Amino acid sequence: MSVPIGRAHCRASNDRRAGRDRSIAGRVCHCVVASLICAACTILCASTGSAQCAARDLLQNQLKFRTSATQTSQRPIKSARDIAAWKTITIGSFADPMRLRDALDAKGCNVGGQAAEILARPAFTVSSQKMDVELVSVSPAQFGFTSDGVPLANIYERARSLGLELAAAEVGPQLRIQYLDQPMGEFLTIGMEPIKTWGGDLIILNVANGGAGLILIGQDGRAGADIPAATRFVFTRPHQPAPGLKLVEGAGTSLLPVGDW
Repeated sequence: MSVPIGRAHCRASNDRRAGRDRSIAGRVCHCVVASLICAACTILCASTGSAQCAARDLLQNQLKFRTSATQTSQRPIKSARDIAAWKTITIGSFADPMRLRDALDAKGCNVGGQAAEILARPAFTVSSQKMDVELVSVSPAQFGFTSDGVPLANIYERARSLGLELAAAEVGPQLRIQYLDQPMGEFLTIGMEPIKTWGGDLIILNVANGGAGLILIGQDGRAGADIPAATRFVFTRPHQPAPGLKLVEGAGTSLLPVGDW
C-alpha cells in the first residue's frame, strides 16, 4: 500500500506545482499585456505634445547651427524687384481668428503653445476682405548681412528699405493651411510685427515641418533677437498696379486703363 500512496502523493505534488506554474505564467502574461497597453496609451497621449516639442527642438537646433533647408539662391538683393515671387496665398477667408484656428485643426496642423496664445490675443486680427498676398522668401544673408547673428530689427529695417513689407499676422496661419506640401526640415520665419503673449513675451510666428508633422510655432520677436543670417524669412511684396493701368492726374487713387483717356 505504501507504493500507491507514494504515487498519489507525487501526483498531487506535481499537480500543485503545475498549478503554481500556471498561476505565475498567468500573472507574467497579464503584466506583459498591461505594460503593452500602458505603453500604447503613453505614446498616444504624448503624440501631439511630442510633435510640438520636436518641432521646437528642431527650430532651436536650426537657429543654433544656422542651417537652412531651402535651396533658394543666396545672391545679394538690391531691391524688391530682384526677388522672384515665392508663393501667393489668400487671406481674409475666415470671419474671425477662432474659425481660422479651427481650420488649422481640421487640416491636421499642430499649433505650438506660444503660437496658440498669439492666435487668441486681441492684437491678432484677420482681414475683413478676401485678397491674394504675394510672398517672397529671403534670408538676412541676401540682405548683405555677414555676421553669425543679426538683430531682428536690423533685418526688418533692411527689408523695408528694399521695398518689402512686413506680413500681416494672419499670413502665418494662412500659409500653414495653404502650404501642406512643405518639405521636411524647412522652417520659415514670418516677417511680422510681434504680438505679446499673455505673459508679455514678444512673439512672431514660424511655419515649420520639423519631421513630426506640419506645425505653426512661435519664436522670439524682440527687436534685439539674434537671428542667424541663413534663416529663411517670409515677407510680402507691395501690390503693384496691373500693366496698362495708369494713375489719372488729379483723380486721387483712381486707376483707368491707359487707352481710355
